[in-house]
Amino acid sequence: MTRDFIPIGIAVLTVSDTRTLAEDRSGDTLVARIEDAGHRLAARAITIDDRDLISAQLRDWIADPAIDAIVTTGGTGLTGRDVTVEAHRDVYEKEIDAFGTVFTIVSMKKIGTSAVQSRATAGVAGGTYLFALPGSTGACKDAWDEILVHQFDYRHSPCNFVEIMPRLDEHLRRK
Repeated sequence: MTRDFIPIGIAVLTVSDTRTLAEDRSGDTLVARIEDAGHRLAARAITIDDRDLISAQLRDWIADPAIDAIVTTGGTGLTGRDVTVEAHRDVYEKEIDAFGTVFTIVSMKKIGTSAVQSRATAGVAGGTYLFALPGSTGACKDAWDEILVHQFDYRHSPCNFVEIMPRLDEHLRRK
């Protein structure tokens, strides 16, 4: 069976205390890949490393029906200001545990054991996918090229994120 490609709306949030849109190479990398794959850039923003601000932006975008997925870049490390993972987990209904594992496997091929320092994570909330990627351009390329481009492609077999999107919020629907 041949399936047609289904474009989705993806928002990109860069978490940084120092970057501006003009200097956001990781965000630019994600935007280019999203658009090259045939998806829509539904929103883009930058916020500082502040747990409440990050989770508030995530919640705003989760509430937007034009946004099917959110990809954040930055704030996934081990330092005191790295709070993106915690902000994501503040809004998750379900965590996609295997994403971090698969991302680590992909990263190991590129950066060896330094991959252990990443806390990349993913989850679902309000029928929206959320992915927290490290702030490096290389990590964004790896996550998109090795994982997300395939999982956001309805034609990918044996399964993908797009095909289950209509059922992500079935627990919220009235019976």
